[in-house]
Amino acid sequence: MDFHALLGNDALKQRLSVSLSRGQLSHCYLLSGPVGSGKHTLARLLAAAMQCTAASRPCGQCSQCRKALSGLHPDVITVDDPERKTIPVRLVRDTCADLYIRPNEGSKKIYLFPRAQDLNSQGQNALLKCIEEPPAYGVFLLLAEHPEQLLPTIRSRCVELSLSPLGDALLRSALSARFPDASSDALHSAMLRSGGYLGQAIDLLSEGTELLPQTKAFAEAFCEGNAGALLRVLTPMERLKREQLRPILLQWTELVSSAATSRSGLPAIGPECKKIAQSRTDAQLLHAVEALQNAITLTDANAGTAHICGMLCVKLSES
Repeated sequence: MDFHALLGNDALKQRLSVSLSRGQLSHCYLLSGPVGSGKHTLARLLAAAMQCTAASRPCGQCSQCRKALSGLHPDVITVDDPERKTIPVRLVRDTCADLYIRPNEGSKKIYLFPRAQDLNSQGQNALLKCIEEPPAYGVFLLLAEHPEQLLPTIRSRCVELSLSPLGDALLRSALSARFPDASSDALHSAMLRSGGYLGQAIDLLSEGTELLPQTKAFAEAFCEGNAGALLRVLTPMERLKREQLRPILLQWTELVSSAATSRSGLPAIGPECKKIAQSRTDAQLLHAVEALQNAITLTDANAGTAHICGMLCVKLSES
């Protein structure tokens, strides 16, 4: 099996295979990359390889591998509280205490942090004590979309494995196999919008590539530079909840960002992007992207949707 289940990233996989064959594994790995880049796939494979009893690891066949890959291994422990925005320091302290209890059945005791960047300063300092001098069987797998949010003292003790986007041919092949009925245009759009990351492209195709009604209305109003039309699009959105508003703003940002990059020669993700690119200047597009990104930041900061929509109406009318 080796690391073939993780597509692309050939240099990274070769590096890990060599380390495994030489028995030179680190006690702490930092797996970094955006959503959908393969961090979780790599973490499962790496955990399986560390527990594997075969000569070529991970074999995917032995009981240790199967348990690790299916998330059922008692010595592969996920440290997270999905209900909390940040990981409670209590969980990290419990991990440090548990670290000194020997593994149940595996050769390693592996602690997986699926969102390491969401550790606050207290949690990171508590984790630092764990990873400075762990027992020989202790391993930490830290997954982070934004590794720069981790303390330099933590990063310096990790071997960083940075996931890369897939090449167009490999990504298209993987998507075509998973979505055999998807049109060529739908595949192309998902590939562009995902930035080359398989997980994001799969999510886009699963959701469908159709633009939301608010996005279609926004594209028309923005192309016209019509403040009144923008107001008519945004005013009804003031009644939406933040979790309803965010995906709309993300789609608007993708649309305008693609329009901006298409002016430099990159392919646009759809006909609406081409129209926007033709109707606005570079400066106007950049101004609009900044306004939309700020609106998403405000949404994540729990600002009121009416305030966000009002701000956007002003800012987008200026661009």
